[in-house]
Amino acid sequence: MGKFYITTSIAYTNTFPHIGYALELVQADVLARHQEQLGKEVFFLTGTDEHGAKIARAAKDEGKKLRDFVDLISDEFRQLAKILNISNNDFIRTTDRTRHWPAVVKIWQALGKAGDLYKADYHGHYCVGCERFIKPSELINGECPLHKQKPEIIEEENWFFRLTKYKKEVKQKIASGELKILPASRANEVLGLIADAEDVSFSRPSKDLKWGIPVPGDSTSTVYVWADALTNYLSALDYANNGEKFQKYWPADIQLIGKDILRFHAIIWPTMLLSVGLPLPRSIYVHGFITVEGEKISKSLGNVIDPFQLVKKYGVDPVRYYLLREIPSNEDGDFSETKLVERYNGDLANNLGNLVSRVAKLIETKLNGELIFEEKFLNKGVKAKIATVQAAYEKYIADFKLHEAIGQVWELFTYANGYIDGKKPWADPDPTHLLQTLTGSVTLLTAGAKLVWPFLPETAQKIFAALGQTLISKETVYRVIKTKPLFPRLK
Repeated sequence: MGKFYITTSIAYTNTFPHIGYALELVQADVLARHQEQLGKEVFFLTGTDEHGAKIARAAKDEGKKLRDFVDLISDEFRQLAKILNISNNDFIRTTDRTRHWPAVVKIWQALGKAGDLYKADYHGHYCVGCERFIKPSELINGECPLHKQKPEIIEEENWFFRLTKYKKEVKQKIASGELKILPASRANEVLGLIADAEDVSFSRPSKDLKWGIPVPGDSTSTVYVWADALTNYLSALDYANNGEKFQKYWPADIQLIGKDILRFHAIIWPTMLLSVGLPLPRSIYVHGFITVEGEKISKSLGNVIDPFQLVKKYGVDPVRYYLLREIPSNEDGDFSETKLVERYNGDLANNLGNLVSRVAKLIETKLNGELIFEEKFLNKGVKAKIATVQAAYEKYIADFKLHEAIGQVWELFTYANGYIDGKKPWADPDPTHLLQTLTGSVTLLTAGAKLVWPFLPETAQKIFAALGQTLISKETVYRVIKTKPLFPRLK
């Protein structure tokens, strides 16, 4: 069935994880698990971005040695992936001198060989928060619009990358859909930005910034943090040695990122790849921000939501469900713990949890705990409903509308509850009708559980376990096993 390579952005290690990065991880996990379910050989990469001025200053502010600081923060992001039940195959760190640094050196040398690196003086505005030079026209009241701070005025000699040499080709690939960017509004945004794109400063003087990778052959310069960071998508595949993983998995099928780093991934990254003669990623998916009461999450505002505490309080799948259902995949969404509780009690406890309990109870009381599936007892309407939901589900996932896809699954669960209510098997003495009703109910439930697995893997497995099966069972016998309620109501 082929390969599938998906990446998240790599998280800055200037501060501990918050709910916004948890969103990106669970979105990527859904896409990875969905492809796995389709039979693809999946490679799923995440990791941490550990170089640059912003991180060096954060470590200084905390009074910690740089290496100790990034080790601590990087481990927190690794633990976040574990606690959220993320199925990543690898975790790359840009401070990894064995795996990552050689790839950066190889890329730099390839850019040079292509004639796309040159030295020149630079004078301009540098935002440490963005780790990029900002044009005066982008400033609002003299400040970076994203970080609300005045950039530093910098004058220095740097290495530059000839981005302008390739921007016409990148524009054509985006416009033609060869490099797909979702949602379409983000593709239009990039096409607007690329017209004014200039050659990029690709280094900083090492006297001003030592925390990074030295420019090959120039000990006076440090590789620009984005030239370093973007290469992680190759370094994890052993690009430096042209390894088997690189040959098998590149190009990436989906690179999932936040909207604030779109220009780096949709302009700088593709032009770098064209310069060194590598295929471009097939698609870039762009999610929005999570806000809290309309405000961007910020340590200074004191509105940071700790995903570890959230999982500890509500459980991993309820948190995953909330992020994937309540937050639109490709837009901004507002976090509310009140809404999380409402979703938990309404969708998880009352709808799905109740459905699992009802189906199990009916099989237990009416069929002595065992249902043998026979196709002749399956209602055509049930099959039609599943087919309709499946088609919509696949389309929404392909369009990066995960919130809509999981909404379709809940439509199936709602239908299943209504199906049972309408058939009233507890009041029907006809054994044939009973088998038809319970066969339809089990089929709806298990079809929904398979669709929900990429979103809520633990929950899907529990549903099948309650019926004496596994997600990949081929058995036609369902044996009810008494289990605890799937989602006990929250008070």
